[in-house]
Amino acid sequence: MLYFQKNNQGITFKVHIQPRASGNRIAGSWHDSIKIRLTAPPVDGEANKACIQFLSRQLKVPKSDIEIVSGLSSRTKKILVNLPDAQTRTRQAGKIQKLIQAMAGEKTA
Repeated sequence: MLYFQKNNQGITFKVHIQPRASGNRIAGSWHDSIKIRLTAPPVDGEANKACIQFLSRQLKVPKSDIEIVSGLSSRTKKILVNLPDAQTRTRQAGKIQKLIQAMAGEKTA
């Protein structure tokens, strides 16, 4: 089961990054994280930038709303999708969670 946490800033989830892959894509789940393969190397923050850009496109949210809150130098990272106000959080958090679960191949309730 994937890790999700809704809080007063937005929604937090975990990703597991495989750098230097042949293409950028979702590779299912890994433990409680969504596994993402990225072509970027894990040097000078390139994989982190690629992760944010990839998630921005997949989740249809601005790059500025996605933040790596832990794991900057690790393959496993905790990601925060900032949702600016209570009304947006209520509407978008569940939608984003279902989208992430679908990308990882998990069934949604």
